[in-house]
Amino acid sequence: MPSFKIDLSTAVVFVATAPEPKLINKKTGERAMDRDNPDLGLSTVGLLVSDEGEGNLYQVTVPETGLPSSLTPGTPVAVTGLKARDWENEFNGKKMHGISFRAVAVTPLGA
Repeated sequence: MPSFKIDLSTAVVFVATAPEPKLINKKTGERAMDRDNPDLGLSTVGLLVSDEGEGNLYQVTVPETGLPSSLTPGTPVAVTGLKARDWENEFNGKKMHGISFRAVAVTPLGA
């Protein structure tokens, strides 16, 4: 599926929730790994994006190399390579769909 670049050039972005390992199986604790680099774990971080008088919360998937350990809620950040992709799956006989967000890196401003 195609992905679409998201322009944050006029937005203010803050960490809303600290990064956590992205799990593909919550029961077993199996961590999601990067498709392009299977040795690289993925994490999710909640970002509050404020632009043109509107604020939205996004859960963004980022490779562990793109997340410094210093990210805490309230930290203003720069986001590199943010893209959105729509998805659709069937879970327990129920069709579900949404938009997933992925970034190359999230770094504190001034770092």
